[in-house]
Amino acid sequence: MAETHEHEHEPYHDQQASARWCFVCGVVNPVGLKIKFFNDGYQQVVARVTFGDEYQSYPGVVHGGLIATVLDETIGRALLADDRPDLRFMFTATLNLRYHKSVPLNQEVTVRGRIDKDRGRVVQASGEMLLPDGTVAVEAACTLVNIPPEQVDEMKEQDIGWQVYP
Repeated sequence: MAETHEHEHEPYHDQQASARWCFVCGVVNPVGLKIKFFNDGYQQVVARVTFGDEYQSYPGVVHGGLIATVLDETIGRALLADDRPDLRFMFTATLNLRYHKSVPLNQEVTVRGRIDKDRGRVVQASGEMLLPDGTVAVEAACTLVNIPPEQVDEMKEQDIGWQVYP
């Protein structure tokens, strides 16, 4: 499991809800990352994560596919940091990453996501993974599109356990 960290001195605001089985945020998924996300302003989200040895690619380095997964989730969660009364879920249509530096294992990194342009049905968003010294290791940009209403209804019928977990 990846470790997440909460720091009272950091600009964390409201913790976002998690699901039970989601690979990235799920609280009971035995192989999941169990990352906690926090609203960090309007349509902005932040998390801190430490990837253990089980997420290794090359020695001492986090696997790039896992980095992509975490950035995908983080950027999509920026949608939840707004003032809409209803939950808004979207699919990632495109995800473009630029790896600047390796992300080290066993060191806390910061992940951020934000909405750049919201056209309603289609959203442009971006984010980054920052090394402990604040250097941008990976940048990401994506296009999000609405999940069809019938699929959202089907998701709502299932008990996914969507809530804030301590």
